[in-house]
Amino acid sequence: MEEQILNRVANSALMTIDLEEHFPEGARVGLDLSQWLDGGFVLREKEFRKALKEFDWSSFNDQHVALHCSTDAILPGWAYMLVTTYLAPVAGKVVLGNKADLELELFREAIDQIDLSIYIDRPVIVKGCANKEIPEQAYIYLIQKVQPIAKSLMYGEACSSVPLYKPKK
Repeated sequence: MEEQILNRVANSALMTIDLEEHFPEGARVGLDLSQWLDGGFVLREKEFRKALKEFDWSSFNDQHVALHCSTDAILPGWAYMLVTTYLAPVAGKVVLGNKADLELELFREAIDQIDLSIYIDRPVIVKGCANKEIPEQAYIYLIQKVQPIAKSLMYGEACSSVPLYKPKK
């Protein structure tokens, strides 16, 4: 009689969430507003508006943009909003901050799109190994969304996971 090997992981109720599967596509770029400031520090409204109007915004087609100012210039809030009015029609996403802020915002949106109903009352493992760089804060955000509905939470791989959460009975 032939012995059959059972895959206990495949036959278990364990559900895996792999954030790499939800990796937001698109190039990420930074846009430094200091290039349109007098001496890199002073915003002169008329010149600023003219420079933005003449700028070729098509170079940001379908790219995710992190708006920032690399100098210590103190900019009014409307400056970033005005730049965004030019980017919004062409860019995928616009965020005020650095590329790490942008990446986190992209992952928050991706996590918010996940149908979490399939994880209700199920043991969940959050896959830890990825070929793409995933911000640690994205995992923190994911845990906050999944913990209230999951039967238990683990991190890693099914063969070597770290228990994170199991409600007390």
